[in-house]
Amino acid sequence: MSSEFATPPLIALPADLMFAARIRDAATQANVPVHMARSVSQVLELIESATPAVIVDLDARSGDPVALIAQVKRDHPGVRVLAFVSHVREEAIAGARAAGADQVLARSAFVKRLPELVRRYGGNTD
Repeated sequence: MSSEFATPPLIALPADLMFAARIRDAATQANVPVHMARSVSQVLELIESATPAVIVDLDARSGDPVALIAQVKRDHPGVRVLAFVSHVREEAIAGARAAGADQVLARSAFVKRLPELVRRYGGNTD
């Protein structure tokens, strides 16, 4: 495994560098280790070494984010999944919910609540 953290409590699959930076900054401020996965397969590899939470940008172009959510929830039921996407992508929102995401947020709500979400999903309640 090529992670800067042996067992990251938070894995993110961002669609772009802007959201990767926002998530990383919020995680740093909350003192929550996070790993930015570059692909669906890397998310699945990292889950094998820990029981993290996963943040999935439904606009990620690496594989099918909704299928990833379904696979994570089927194969790793203890892993919590937070998904986010533009509020106009109603089909993606419905798909993520049907796949078992613990929470699906509009991108604007995700950005507004990011520090709190990172602390909650990363297991740091300080």
